[in-house]
Amino acid sequence: MLRIHFTAEDLARTRVAATIGAAAETMYSLRLLRDCAAKALPFRPWQKAVRGRLGVQTRPVTSLLAVDGPDIDLTVLMGDTPSLEEGIDNLLRASPASMRTELEHIAFHPSQLAWARDLAAGDLEARKEFAAGLAACNEVLVAPYWNGARSHVEGVRATFARTLLDGGIERLLEGMCVPLVRWRSPVLEVRYHRDVDVHLGGRGLVIAPTVFLWRDPALLWDSQDETSAPTLAIPTVGDAEAGTALWGAAQAADQSLGALLGRTRAAALQVATEGCSTSELARRLNVSLAAASEHATVLRNAHLITTSRRGRSVVHTVTPLGAELLGNHG
Repeated sequence: MLRIHFTAEDLARTRVAATIGAAAETMYSLRLLRDCAAKALPFRPWQKAVRGRLGVQTRPVTSLLAVDGPDIDLTVLMGDTPSLEEGIDNLLRASPASMRTELEHIAFHPSQLAWARDLAAGDLEARKEFAAGLAACNEVLVAPYWNGARSHVEGVRATFARTLLDGGIERLLEGMCVPLVRWRSPVLEVRYHRDVDVHLGGRGLVIAPTVFLWRDPALLWDSQDETSAPTLAIPTVGDAEAGTALWGAAQAADQSLGALLGRTRAAALQVATEGCSTSELARRLNVSLAAASEHATVLRNAHLITTSRRGRSVVHTVTPLGAELLGNHG
């Protein structure tokens, strides 16, 4: 049992996040694929679609899955950004202390020990290898479903917001994930893999609706930063009906947009919902830089994306028209 202790200040500072982040969702999807094949009925269509498609490039990431207990917390190292590219930038800049803390509890396979030591020591090449592996996992497990997943999470978040407005923060805590979470003022009791008491101490709590987290909530926090609020990741796909709607909508949207724009250009529009550079677009689409630039130009000329400069890079983001098109085909 996890017991989260609130003060009045903590209740006032509790908020609902838009997403747990693309990196953390990818890590949860890996565990879901590995551990829950026979149990996770809502995810069976997804599992069937992705099983057997992970290549050797993903091994640095799959080796970090813990045999038991929590996995590496990528929200600490990569943040909760919906853009995997931005998360990778955060990873490359993460402090060695944070990296060591996140890796010290994981039992590595002997064949991975040398690489894991380099990663824990802050070796840049080891971090880049991990980042490439995570990107490869994301490309197969999450990216094709990310637009639908984000829409699903936004729906859950909107429901939480209505509850908060109508009944206050305690009403939200009472009903957000029954029966896995129970509010007994001033303590939030959460079904958990071990017995833990967490005193928020005025930091508040971040509640993050999550798609690829199965069954039990997860508590994430940065042990190197005593001022940051912990995050409680909440599973939101709990039954076969919700799963069927989610994966069916993702497949239908992909087919419909593909017929309208062409499959590659439709995929480019979906990637742009996260905000991406041309190089990230090329990598995600598995096309050349020149081809990615051409796709971006066509979408920009159609007023479906806009392009702006951020530092030395250009960033493509979806326009309201593009978002409406995606929504109409979601």
